[in-house]
Amino acid sequence: MSNFIAIRRDLHKIPEIGYMEFKTQAYLLNYINSLPQERLEVKQWETGIFVFLKGQAPTKTIAYRTDIDGLPITEQTSVDFPSEHPGFMHACGHDLHMSIALGILTDVAHKPLDDHVLFIFQPAEEGPGGAERMLASTIMQEWMPDQMIGLHIAPEYKVGEIATKPGLLFANTSELHIELRGKGGHAAYPHKTKDMIVAGAYLITQLQSIVSRSVDPLDSAVVTVGKLEAGTIGNIIAETARLSGTMRTLNPEAMETLKTRVDAITRGIELAFECEATVDFKLPYYQVFNDDLLVTEFMNFTSAKTDVNVIHCQEAMTGEDFGYFLKEIPGFMFWLGVDSEYGLHHAKLNPREEAIDVAIELMVSYLRR
Repeated sequence: MSNFIAIRRDLHKIPEIGYMEFKTQAYLLNYINSLPQERLEVKQWETGIFVFLKGQAPTKTIAYRTDIDGLPITEQTSVDFPSEHPGFMHACGHDLHMSIALGILTDVAHKPLDDHVLFIFQPAEEGPGGAERMLASTIMQEWMPDQMIGLHIAPEYKVGEIATKPGLLFANTSELHIELRGKGGHAAYPHKTKDMIVAGAYLITQLQSIVSRSVDPLDSAVVTVGKLEAGTIGNIIAETARLSGTMRTLNPEAMETLKTRVDAITRGIELAFECEATVDFKLPYYQVFNDDLLVTEFMNFTSAKTDVNVIHCQEAMTGEDFGYFLKEIPGFMFWLGVDSEYGLHHAKLNPREEAIDVAIELMVSYLRR
């Protein structure tokens, strides 16, 4: 077992949610401080870390980003290194992402490149969002890179496969939260109440008309209500209802259309059911848009390697706040195959760890090309 697989297992045991990654940050710093320090400069930012590695004859700065947070999911795997934090799990592969980043950093710390390399250990990718704030930080402004690279594990691809494409890779996303407030009461006297279960049911149905009737059929969009909370018992009419969901589009303009229509439909429900409503769009993520030239160069480089298979994939409705970096800095993201039966955000996600060394070797060779 390689050292970085062991590191992944250590990190897998201590998943922490956004801006609460205290043990994770301490573990990362402890490892980073064990590396040769003569060309390293390390700065903490919230629960994240910037590591700047000075090049020997620099003409530019290349940034490599990893996310570091976990998810509020109770692990259901059978691994012998499960999460030690009840109710939390690295169910999106950020434990692999971190171990890969440390592997790349270790190589270039011992054998520096000509160019500067900035390693970004970013908190809160799963929420409430760390990329946009890190991008605006004074540290990032001081070390602003010329290029940016990131990866994300992909359970559907086999180990030894990577997948990416020029242009749009991941969607624009936004969380959706709506609260309805009416008047509760006895189920035998519905005329004296304002039933928010009925109002919520109508609202959910109406929201499903947005994509079919307000979005260009040649575009792609998703409006999903994944959670409805209302009521306490069968003979009491619910006074409140809370809806939570997600919206995803393949262009920013369509996202604005979704938000406008959600708000308008909710106002109509207010009038029809004589209730009050609040609409909140949280955790908006900008699309991941790969630089054509850089990602094509990367794909051509990788295609020449005999141990990695490059797949030209389709864009996905996945959300990733790495898009905020690519909005300002040319770069790209790619999928890394990990061949898991269970997908991202699943309690039984179990990526094949051989992918860690595949990714480290690929990225080190690419940076040294």
